[in-house]
Amino acid sequence: MLQNKILLLSLSLGLTFAGYAQEMSFEEYEPKSGLTVPEHPTKRAKYPFIDVHNHQNSNMSKEALAKLVKDMDGLNLQTMVNLSGGYGDNLKSGVANLKGNYPTRFLLFANVDFKNIDDPDFGRKAATQLEQDVKNGAQGLKIFKNLGLTLTDKNGKRIATDDPRLDLIWAKCGQLGIPVLIHTGEPKQFFDPQDKNNERWLELKQYPSRARPTDKYPGWEQVMAEQHRMFKKHPKTKFINAHLGWLGGDLTRLGKLMDEMPNMYTEIGAVLAELGRQPRYAREFFIKYQDRIMFGKDSWEPTEYHTYFRVLETKDEYFDYYRKRHAFWKMYGLDLPDEVLRKLYYKNALKVIPGIDAKAFPKS
Repeated sequence: MLQNKILLLSLSLGLTFAGYAQEMSFEEYEPKSGLTVPEHPTKRAKYPFIDVHNHQNSNMSKEALAKLVKDMDGLNLQTMVNLSGGYGDNLKSGVANLKGNYPTRFLLFANVDFKNIDDPDFGRKAATQLEQDVKNGAQGLKIFKNLGLTLTDKNGKRIATDDPRLDLIWAKCGQLGIPVLIHTGEPKQFFDPQDKNNERWLELKQYPSRARPTDKYPGWEQVMAEQHRMFKKHPKTKFINAHLGWLGGDLTRLGKLMDEMPNMYTEIGAVLAELGRQPRYAREFFIKYQDRIMFGKDSWEPTEYHTYFRVLETKDEYFDYYRKRHAFWKMYGLDLPDEVLRKLYYKNALKVIPGIDAKAFPKS
């Protein structure tokens, strides 16, 4: 009788016999693994590397710049590509600041000013500006995700990535021999219903503005198809498709695209969680396309790079990713071969991006 009364009281209070509340949200649930396996935390890359996807204030103070370089040294990050270079005078001053203080550690990519997209001569003027930016030190072009998603003309019509008004820009990049690192769209799950089947449910709950409902945005397939058509239309221009083209969860499809478009490269910024849960297949993919993939991170938090190194370099099993909203699952190491690592870390970037100081990297 006493046990039954205790049980009823426990249930009425929402408690287990151990006294723990059952009113727990998914966000609060942080189980500690009971698995004991070999661990090889990796805080420094095996080879000096080039991060082709980063964003910094190019006009930061000398003190902030010195701190940044110190953190880079600790990671073995030899060269950082700052994609937020801007254009015109802002780009020129950024190049002077970064390269004036550290001539070989930073690259700056230019950006396009789309505010005059309705000008009939927009494409030619934008291409001319880009050519001047390259003369002023830009070593590539970065296109942000507003193109193809939220950028509109004066009538409110969405500007597609393959809009013909932009053709002169892409062609100019080919003529100048500079790559275009382009972020198109968002993860597919942002376009899907925000329900119990959506893997990015937690992120969409925490950041509702990231959702792309069909009543306000074009579908994911449409957005990505526009990008792919543009790549095919400009075979003489090299494109670095950011974030594995949002196909880190479908590497077979990504591989088919790379087979179709030899001018398309890719990078792994912000999509490591997709690779770390499919280590065997991802390893095969990296070996097969070892000449086409580059290292990128996107957001700047030095300790997060440690997870990248561990996934890419070790055989470790069942370890944590650094951001629950991107991965509530565990990571596994790909144990990439040394030659694949060298290409991922620096060789491919040296091949695609002009003007990087190659003396800082191993020759083998």
